[in-house]
Amino acid sequence: MKVILSGGGTGGHIYPALAIAQGLEQRIPGVEILYVGTAEGLESSIVPKTGLRFAEVDIKGINRSSFLRASKDLAKFPLSIFQGWNIIRDFQPDIVVGTGGYVSFPVVLAATFIASCRTFIHEQNAIPGLANRRLATRVDCVMLNFAEARQYLKARSIIVPGMPVRKEILDIYRGRIHKSARFESGRFTILAFGGSRGAMSINNAMLDLVTRYRRENLQVIWITGENNYKELQEKLDAQLDRKDMKLALHLLPYMYNIEEALQVANLAICRAGAGTLSELALLGLPAVLIPYPYAADNHQEYNARALLNKKAVEMVIDEFLDGDTLYKKVESLRQNPGRLREMAVNMRTQAKPQALDDILDTLIGPQAGLGM
Repeated sequence: MKVILSGGGTGGHIYPALAIAQGLEQRIPGVEILYVGTAEGLESSIVPKTGLRFAEVDIKGINRSSFLRASKDLAKFPLSIFQGWNIIRDFQPDIVVGTGGYVSFPVVLAATFIASCRTFIHEQNAIPGLANRRLATRVDCVMLNFAEARQYLKARSIIVPGMPVRKEILDIYRGRIHKSARFESGRFTILAFGGSRGAMSINNAMLDLVTRYRRENLQVIWITGENNYKELQEKLDAQLDRKDMKLALHLLPYMYNIEEALQVANLAICRAGAGTLSELALLGLPAVLIPYPYAADNHQEYNARALLNKKAVEMVIDEFLDGDTLYKKVESLRQNPGRLREMAVNMRTQAKPQALDDILDTLIGPQAGLGM
């Protein structure tokens, strides 16, 4: 069997595709997988390290800041579709799966013109991206993470398997990983992070939060992002005597094994990317979400509101985030353990630990590869 996977631009599009690739390799010995991305996207550095074959198409997201820039980006679409067609013609896949981002559009679109090739898209967010909204009417099946996305799509078939997550998170969910000794497990623990590059609005609010909690018997794990770490470290040293704090503060630029922090956390402060929310749901970890305000179609706010409506999270709009607002939100939750327990229960109801298996069953069938 031959499979093309395509998705890029952000990790939220790339990692679901990689999870599907890993699942396919486990189910079907000898499966041939080709990942199609762009030379400039994050996928060009992530995917080759996994050992997957990688092919490129020349396409960029539409820059909506001006008509001229948008026109230049749109002018690349015919070429990218031609490139996608050539890749499909040469590789001759049985299945093509798009996981979102502008790169998936020409590849999946070209595949829909080949009768022998089955086509699928996976939409991670509560409001579908432009590429997936356009492709939904043409593919064989649309797979969703949020059921709320269904209302925006017209498709032959729609299922809601959820989002495939990292093996490490599934291992915690299934009780296969013991807690790390790196962090204390006896204190109320706040975990704050804003992605690999950090989030300055969250970091600025956290400076005030840490200062207010310096005399409290709490633990704060604060992942600043590599770009902001030194500056924030200097500001903290100027504001606080860190040797004279009751607060246990772990200031980190990045965590490759963030599951160690997720295991001990009682509350997360973070963005509202689909991958992050799926992991929080599996772990039943309550969160104060600050949606990234510049995400395409404002999809992070839609993601956050979908969980807010289910009373699984609290939310602060980035524009209104400051230290005082964040402190009051966190403190109200810390002083109300019943509310935190309710949020944890509601968050767990959104968990879909079988997401990857359900996606693979849809793509290839439950018996594929067994006994081979």
